[in-house]
Order: sequence, then structure tokens, then C-alpha cells
Amino acid sequence: MAVARPELDLTPPAPTDLGREAAALSARMPELLLQARFVSNTVAHGIHGRRRAGPGETFWQFRHFQSGEPAKRVDWRRSARDDHLYVREKEWEAAHTVWIWLDRSPSMYFGSSLGQCRKIDRAVVMALALIDLLIRGGERVGLVGLLRPTAQRHAVERAAVAIAREPLTDDAMPTDAPYGPFSELIAIGDFLEPLGDIESALAAIAGRKVHGHLAQILDPVEEAFPFTGRTEFHDPTLGLRYVAGRAETVREAYRARMAQRRDRLKAVAGRIGWSQLVHHTDRPAQEPVLALHARLSGGNDPRTFARGVATGTGA
Repeated sequence: MAVARPELDLTPPAPTDLGREAAALSARMPELLLQARFVSNTVAHGIHGRRRAGPGETFWQFRHFQSGEPAKRVDWRRSARDDHLYVREKEWEAAHTVWIWLDRSPSMYFGSSLGQCRKIDRAVVMALALIDLLIRGGERVGLVGLLRPTAQRHAVERAAVAIAREPLTDDAMPTDAPYGPFSELIAIGDFLEPLGDIESALAAIAGRKVHGHLAQILDPVEEAFPFTGRTEFHDPTLGLRYVAGRAETVREAYRARMAQRRDRLKAVAGRIGWSQLVHHTDRPAQEPVLALHARLSGGNDPRTFARGVATGTGA
């Protein structure tokens, strides 16, 4: 049986279409901020903060004095009010900054009926929820290109305003952002640009002693490829147009290519000591937020992740 020959057209989509999409994202920002607050509150109920004892100046808690400790550690004022000896512990205050990079490229504006929302909407909710969670835990958080690192509680509102003012960009993951040594970067995007460009950017950032986490956001359609019959595909970034006469004939090859890309991205992240996760927009937003928070806290036990997700509800 003859198969229709695919067509390739370099005519870009009308720029006004993406402009309308970006304006719509800005208009939805109050709703997305509310979703982010909900996700943050849900996740916060299932986790413990990153605060821990260590060198610092901020009081954290009292605990019972243990045999063998130096007597100078006893807080005599607190001990005088009870029958036990107490030690005053201070919170660990090593300088630490978490950066979040939010992919706002045209491909992130894709969404299908199989997902709960578009990729950009889910990425925004994740970014804002993480900012809220981390600042609650005492971290300094910055949004690459939009918000300088801060520990102020209203930073999540400032981040939402900054995204609403600049909802669309063609910029790739920036390697020249003011990352400090030993800071952490959470990169949220679909990572569908050429893998060579991604590898170069990751190597450059990791070379600055930055530890990172990749959160790949995909619509279910982008991996399942459920299309049949004559189907037209558009690349909003490069302006390519592809028409498949019988889309089902390329399904297996497409799935294999996507699996290969995902495995290579995971391998690239692994070589530089970064973590990587894949999230589909038909799943609740708190799942990747909880997983990323656990990785920032050094928790890699999947049982911890499962327990936390079980406490949440869909968003």
C-alpha cells in the first residue's frame, strides 16, 4: 500500500499566535500562583524542612545534655527551670543558594487533551511552589534571569510578576548566570532542543561547581504518539512544518527516538553528578515538587517519595 510522502515546509507559524499564548499565561498568573500555593502546602505536610543542627548563630532548639559532652555546652538558664540539663542547638547556616531556571521557549506552550494543562503552566506552578517551599525552609532562592536570590517570604509573588512580565523567551539554559560555587540549580523544561546544546550548557554550568537537578516536563502525547492518519506537526521554535500521510507508520520509530533521548539526557546528568526526572502533565504537580525537594535534601529513598505523594491530592 502506498504511503503519502511527508511534506516539509519552513514557513514559521504566525508570531501573533505565540504572543496570544504568552498574554494568556500572564492573565492566568493569579490562578497559577494559587495552584502553586496549594501544591506547596500539600507537599509541606508530608516532609520535614532542611533545617538541621550545625555551626551558626540562629537558635534552633533545646535538647537533653548527653553524657560525655563538654559541660560548657550546657545552657544553665534553661536547665535551671527543669530537672534535666539542656544544650542549646543552633541552626546550620552554611551559605546556600538554590537557583531555578524556567524554560519559557515556544515549545513549552504545547498542550494536548491527554494532559491536565500545557507544559508551561505546569512548569510555572512547579517553579513557584518550589520557591515557596524552599524559602519556608530558610533557603535563598533565585529565578534565573528574572529574580535575584532572596529569602524573603513574598519572593513567590515577585517571581510570579516577573514571569507574567516576560512569559516568552527563546533563550536556552543560561551558562553565564551568577551561579555561586556550591549553589544548586533546578532546571525545569522539556529539554527538546538539540542534545549537543544541552550537553554543552550542562558541562559549562557544572564546571562552575554547581550541583543540579533536571525536571523534564512532557505532555503525554509527546511520548505516546497516538496520532493516526494524515497529521500535520509544527515546530514553534524553528518554524518547521511536517505532514505525515499515515502518522501511525512512524510511531515506533518516534517512540524509540524519544526513549533514546531520555536515556541520553539521564546519562549526561549522571556524568556530572546531577539528578534527572521526567514528569508528564497528566500527573499531579506535587509529585515532581516532592521529588525535587527530597533530592535537594539529600533523600533518594523512593519509599520516602511514595509516602509523601500518598498524602497529597491532585492539583
